[in-house]
Amino acid sequence: MGSIATAVWLYYVAMDANQVPLKRLVVQGELQYVSAAEVREQLQQRPLGSFFSAEVDEIRAQLEAMPWVYSVSVRKEWPDLLKVYLREQRPLAHWNAQQRPQAMVNEQGLVFEADKSRLQQPLPYLAGPEHAVAETVKSYRQVLELLELNGFALSSLQLSDRFAVTVVLESGIELKLGREGLLERVQRFIDLYPEIRDYKDTAVEYIDLRYDTGVAVSWRQPQT
Repeated sequence: MGSIATAVWLYYVAMDANQVPLKRLVVQGELQYVSAAEVREQLQQRPLGSFFSAEVDEIRAQLEAMPWVYSVSVRKEWPDLLKVYLREQRPLAHWNAQQRPQAMVNEQGLVFEADKSRLQQPLPYLAGPEHAVAETVKSYRQVLELLELNGFALSSLQLSDRFAVTVVLESGIELKLGREGLLERVQRFIDLYPEIRDYKDTAVEYIDLRYDTGVAVSWRQPQT
């Protein structure tokens, strides 16, 4: 009888939330923008609970509220260990920077806001209607691939309310591409650019490719 009572008492002790607190935290993942200390600080904002009472879904939601966190997986290991695996936001570009200074688009094409002072590399600028993020990112990726294959670097891309695309290269040249046949128009720019560059000993301001054939070119006024 005594052994049965002891077993029952041990069972209730194990189930008591105050008897099995979570004491250790392991943070894993390829971290560039979030530190383990910040994760710990985030978790300390409210009682974590014990091994039995801590809700994994609540912990995950709490950590996914951190600006630079994209997704989280959480696991408890007996008797007192909490393991957290973080996937950070991977920024693709700035988004509507004039209206939303901290907004970026991630590699999944989703907009998020975070402290840009943590960025470790320059990003291009994308701008477009807030309801057309996916279309803006799609145009960016299409144009970028063709430009990079031919040695051009893209600085910004803007999608207008009518879905017309304008690109600015790192050299400062603006390409007016319009709404249709983006890749064909970019290829036309690539084919014609050597002639345009050599035609005049002045920097090109913009190239308008919104024509079925040919282009319109504007050169910068020489500085006096």
